[in-house]
Amino acid sequence: MSQPVPANSPFSVVFLLHFALDVPMAIQGLWSPLRLPFLQLNNTTLVFIKLYAALVAGTCLASLLVFGLPEFLPGKRALAIALCIYHVTCSTILFNAPRFIPHSFGALAESYRATPEIVWGTLHGLVGLGFAIWWQATVQIAAAMAKAAKRQ
Repeated sequence: MSQPVPANSPFSVVFLLHFALDVPMAIQGLWSPLRLPFLQLNNTTLVFIKLYAALVAGTCLASLLVFGLPEFLPGKRALAIALCIYHVTCSTILFNAPRFIPHSFGALAESYRATPEIVWGTLHGLVGLGFAIWWQATVQIAAAMAKAAKRQ
C-alpha cells in the first residue's frame, strides 16, 4: 500500500514572502508614485513605475491565489520559476544600481555598504533563493503525482 502524497509544503510560505516584499511597491506605485523615495522622477519614469507596479500587483495577487494550492500543479510551479527569475534579476539590478534612494541607515551602515538599494536587493535575492528552495523541496511531490497519474 502506497503512502499518500502530501499536497502542500510549509515552504509555500515563500509565496507570501513575495507578497510581503512587493505589495508596498505595487500599492504606492499605482496610487502615489511621486511619493516613492526615488531620485530624478520625471513623466517617463512615472509611467514606467506605474507599469511596473501593475505587473507587481498582478504577481502579488497570483501569489496569494496559488499559496494554498497543491505543490504539484503546473501553474503554481510555473509561477514559482517566474518569480524566482524575477527576484534574482531584481537583486542583481539593485546590487549594481547607483544610489537612487536618498535615505541612509547611518554612517556605520554606510561604511558596510548597507544602503537601501543593497538591502532591498538582498531581500529580493533571499526571496529568489526561497523560490529555488521551494522548487527543490517540492519536486518529489510533483514527480510522485506525475507517476500516480500515469498508473491510472
